Amino acid sequence: MTTETRPARLIPRLSDLGTDLLVTTRRRRAFTLSLPYVGVALFAAAMVSGLWWATPLIAFGIFVAVVTATHDVVHRALGLGSVATEIALFLLGAVLLESGHAYRATHLQHHRRFPSPDDPEGRPASMSLLGAVLYGPVFLPRLWAWAFRRASRGRRAWLLAEAALPFAAVGAGVLVWRGLLVYATMMIVGSWVYPLLTVHLPHRRYGEDPLTQTHTLRGRVVPALFLELTYHLEHHLYPQVPSHNLGELARRLDPFLEAAGVHPRRVI
Repeated sequence: MTTETRPARLIPRLSDLGTDLLVTTRRRRAFTLSLPYVGVALFAAAMVSGLWWATPLIAFGIFVAVVTATHDVVHRALGLGSVATEIALFLLGAVLLESGHAYRATHLQHHRRFPSPDDPEGRPASMSLLGAVLYGPVFLPRLWAWAFRRASRGRRAWLLAEAALPFAAVGAGVLVWRGLLVYATMMIVGSWVYPLLTVHLPHRRYGEDPLTQTHTLRGRVVPALFLELTYHLEHHLYPQVPSHNLGELARRLDPFLEAAGVHPRRVI
């Protein structure tokens, strides 16, 4: 871990970069929130058509779409009201058979406290690569338990309903349709890569100040493939900016990063 620090005053205000970065149109909001369900429909169509080879690719797309949408909902970056936010957290989490409400609790804590020991989401950042891989099966259950212990009675109702989702999906898959069982298995096993891909690698060898606590990638193909989630440093600096504007935020921030000695990693 590097001990070099930079004063926070060097980080430009969002108002200096452009408040247009906060804008989300109604069309864009509808696209972001509906994309995961398009993926589910494609997965079902592939199963019915016997195109088994396509299901892992579609499942990857579903994961990226849900994580992107949920990220924006958690940070209130899509312009949803309070009730719509609660419903969206449940419905988006349900696509991956996960708890959207647990994710909100632990992810906001991650932004407040990283790299504190009281940041359960950020724990894999300090693990070895192998440790982050092995941590996969227990990562989400531990985040759920952390959120449940701190939740109000109303929030616990959401959390309990969401905890039942994977069991219900597996049971329905066994009893009703094998395609659902395949889907549930892919979603559950797929979530095991979260500690590695969403925490360990973005924060690996993190430093002490906001500019060195996480990394960012520059490229055309990889950022587009991950719906701009690769702009991790930009997201940590300005979490209120919706994912679809992170590419433009990165472009405007590049001169500052260069002057500050921060070098984005180049990918295709």
